[in-house]
Amino acid sequence: MKKRVAIQGIAGSYHEMAAHSYFDGEDIEIIACATFREVIKAIEKDPSVIGMMAIENTIAGSLLQNHELIRKSGFQIIGEYKLRISHSLAALPGTSIGEITEVNSHPIALMQCMDFLDTLPHIKIVEKEDTAASAEWIATNRLKGLAAICSRQAAQAFGLEVLAEGIETNKHNFTRFLAIADHWAADELLSGTKKNKASLVFALSHAVGSLSQVLSILSFYDMNLSKIQSLPIIGREWQYLFYINLTFADYTRYKQALDAVIPLTKEFKILGEYAEGKQSV
Repeated sequence: MKKRVAIQGIAGSYHEMAAHSYFDGEDIEIIACATFREVIKAIEKDPSVIGMMAIENTIAGSLLQNHELIRKSGFQIIGEYKLRISHSLAALPGTSIGEITEVNSHPIALMQCMDFLDTLPHIKIVEKEDTAASAEWIATNRLKGLAAICSRQAAQAFGLEVLAEGIETNKHNFTRFLAIADHWAADELLSGTKKNKASLVFALSHAVGSLSQVLSILSFYDMNLSKIQSLPIIGREWQYLFYINLTFADYTRYKQALDAVIPLTKEFKILGEYAEGKQSV
């Protein structure tokens, strides 16, 4: 049966690229959503739907709201994919860079291409909600003199011409995407998977050294802490949730580590146990 995957974005978006890369070789149906909240709602409406959500970028950092969306949803992380982000400048066919008066894109994409944009000092920079949607808007409305920063795939999808590619300042530009699913679907999707990574969240008391204790225990059990992110708990001043990712070689040792850590924490939750994701080149 064809998998249905909900993404934030449209054809040619980086989310669509990540979904096809994650399900490499599989025939999937993309459900385009305007927002990340709509991705969550798509899974709530049909528990067989799988969600694909960006969670962090090597340059821009974490998408903090997505940590909370996943935690509150109760859905399970079933995998990840690290996509190399390469931006292109695209406009209507026959347009030259010298004719461009305005560049449109998502603010993060614009920030990532600022060195390139600095070489075009007379161009107006306009922030939009999405990279691929910027390309679609220009193509649909036949907007001469306007360009979008988007993926090459988005430019091709909407019939735009790529005027420059690889315009991101830092070539080590990757976004990590998480695949999420309803719990009953997750069990089937994870069947036979060799799990070596986990995403956890917890709160701590205001005791001295409370975080240090947790980290020491994880180290003792040979857990490799690959990420830690704190977010304030809304309505509870100066209290935080800690989101962590860790990798492990021994699943039994991992479970022993959790048994030792849980009594020291509050609101402990496993967001997902899965196989560490591949990275595009």
